[in-house]
Amino acid sequence: MKPVLILGGSGQAGAGTARLLRQWHPDLPLTIAGRDLARAQRVADELGTATALTVDLHNLELATEHSAVVALLRDDRFNGLRYAQDHAIPYFSISSGPMEIAPEVAAVAQRPNASAVMLASHFFAGTVALATLQATKKFGQVDSIHIGAIQDEQDIGGPAALADLERWAVASSAGLVRRDGVFTWLADAPPVEIQRVDGTTIPAQTVAGLDVTGLAFATGAADVQLDFAVSTEPGQPLTEVRIDLEGTDPAGTPIRTTHSLVNHSGQRPLTALGIALGIERLLGLHGTPVPPGIHTPESLIDPTYAMKRLAEVGAAFAELECATTG
Repeated sequence: MKPVLILGGSGQAGAGTARLLRQWHPDLPLTIAGRDLARAQRVADELGTATALTVDLHNLELATEHSAVVALLRDDRFNGLRYAQDHAIPYFSISSGPMEIAPEVAAVAQRPNASAVMLASHFFAGTVALATLQATKKFGQVDSIHIGAIQDEQDIGGPAALADLERWAVASSAGLVRRDGVFTWLADAPPVEIQRVDGTTIPAQTVAGLDVTGLAFATGAADVQLDFAVSTEPGQPLTEVRIDLEGTDPAGTPIRTTHSLVNHSGQRPLTALGIALGIERLLGLHGTPVPPGIHTPESLIDPTYAMKRLAEVGAAFAELECATTG
């Protein structure tokens, strides 16, 4: 197989992703592309079966062919996507929020049979959405999904992730929710709180994420909301996600559940895992072949398999409560 080109591969998420791919698929060749060639070379040397290079995203010209393009930083001109379409190979992106996906959607609409494109600018590159889908397994019908995600202030991400957050904030500070089946932008969202596993609460805000739209259509839930909080408590970079679901079980009995996803090493392993799962799936290294078109993590990746991989990186996924409400 030709090497997988990871744009931003020497960053936090990129290096973590490359290590996971090397662990899962020792013979998969990788090309680590970064702004700093020496740093990219260090990551490549650590991996083995990997090369390093620097690329100009304004004029992407590559001397070698690749099996996929993975964009872990913002490619303003979408030359990585164009390269993938020109060579009929998969493309993976985590930098386009729900208010920014129009260029990628239009590019695929113009060339629908060129390549498989996965848009994964979800929380932790889709791992939260996949955990949520796993939590719906005991439901016959899901009516409401409410997710609360908490990150440590020292664990938001590297320069590329921070640049994405700053750009998204300029594009829109409104939260995106689904209410009674209608997607709505909340320009003045009321204050919210997230209840932590230990019972305490933390102030949060309702945010926009591809998790909202993806989970709404994946489950049919009429009400979907994603809240986000930054913890300033000293200590380890704990990442914690609360998932509240309401609906009915297969017999029609109203039920309500609460699940948690916790990682004491922070968001980085979760994000790297989400990216690695997406790449593995696009390349056909796990699961059936992926057809050309637009895809998202929750549309392609098996949640049960994702939970197995989550446990391997030290994350704990658990049901905290299950109650009938009728």
